[in-house]
Amino acid sequence: MNPSLDQRRRIRARRRKLDPAYRRAAATAACKQLLSLNRFQSARRVALYLAADGELDPLPVLRKACAMGKHCYLPVLHPVREQSLWFVRWQPGEALHPNRYGIAEPRWKPQGLVKPWALDLVLMPLVAFDEQGNRMGMGGGYYDRSFAWRFHRHFWKGPELVGYAYELQKLTRIRASKWDVPMDAIVTESTVYMG
Repeated sequence: MNPSLDQRRRIRARRRKLDPAYRRAAATAACKQLLSLNRFQSARRVALYLAADGELDPLPVLRKACAMGKHCYLPVLHPVREQSLWFVRWQPGEALHPNRYGIAEPRWKPQGLVKPWALDLVLMPLVAFDEQGNRMGMGGGYYDRSFAWRFHRHFWKGPELVGYAYELQKLTRIRASKWDVPMDAIVTESTVYMG
């Protein structure tokens, strides 16, 4: 069995077992951690995700960001480029529909799609992370493909990529592949790790 697949299963199972009260408290605490970052304060276009499978919920961040006048975006499957993402502006209460994988995403029109490099800060879901900024995702590579262009930039790297996870998802070391896009920071309910 692939060790990373086994790790993914174990960590996802631990995450799903968290008590609902702890999940809510952790989401509030992580939101406070994120709001303390200058990177978040200065960001105008912020991309988030809708929590699934026990992920740390960024909904408190979304509400605060909207109240601060920031434009908030959710990922949508790229209409042409397989296995990559674009982003659509969204506010709580707006309609969602399932994509081809059954994951809820906003309805969009071509003129409403935002390319990944047009964002200021992106909260990224993950299964595991290490303190060096490496991320273990679900294994589909959507975020890595969507931000792979950062490898070819020497000065401007585009949006800040911030992993968002429970502290229990931290591993000592993740063996990164050459296509894995590192995160600039990781925010948990306990602290902020700078990648």
